[in-house]
Amino acid sequence: MTEGSNPIPGVAIRGMASGVIFMAFFGTLWAFMGVMGLQGWGTALLLIIAVAIGASLFIGAGSLTRASRKLTNQGLKSDSRFSKKIKLKFNLIFAGEGIATFVVVAICNAIDRSELIPILIAIIVGVHFFPLALLFQVRLYYITGALLCLHAVYTWLFVPVNISFGDHQILAYMSIVGFGSAIILWGTGLAVWLLGKNLQSTAVIQQSSPDAPRIQ
Repeated sequence: MTEGSNPIPGVAIRGMASGVIFMAFFGTLWAFMGVMGLQGWGTALLLIIAVAIGASLFIGAGSLTRASRKLTNQGLKSDSRFSKKIKLKFNLIFAGEGIATFVVVAICNAIDRSELIPILIAIIVGVHFFPLALLFQVRLYYITGALLCLHAVYTWLFVPVNISFGDHQILAYMSIVGFGSAIILWGTGLAVWLLGKNLQSTAVIQQSSPDAPRIQ
């Protein structure tokens, strides 16, 4: 940090909040997939836990958004144009992920290998975090993407498709990949929230003290 550089705008905090919401929502969806794979075991309790974790992250994101409204939005004159470019690239990455997912699901169903769908989707989701990390300059996303890919590949190589406990059978690929991916995304959401809180605190100090160091 150096003197005389740009203050942290409120829009930066809201960007962090959006990331937390993204992780909360998709993490909870992956948890639902994990619950489905258990085929009846602990469904109610696990769903309650999943919703509670997701809701907690949503609440945290809301607190960041509310706090950001008290901050200035000043910055470079090109911020608005830059933001539009970011949104366009994000939409392209998200669209690519959606198309890849659709193709994978179609192929797996066509060759009667539907059990691979959770694993391959997790890999696709993991890969899409790499361009996001570059786009948003968030190095944490590289770790998130790598963990998702490694978790999916490990499950594929070392875990049987189904696991039986007496007369009960669980869909191991679905459960393990689902719960594992949920934990990774929730953990990322928590980390982004903490980064957002730290950024917010720095911004408040900047606004309350004109001579305080500012982010470049």
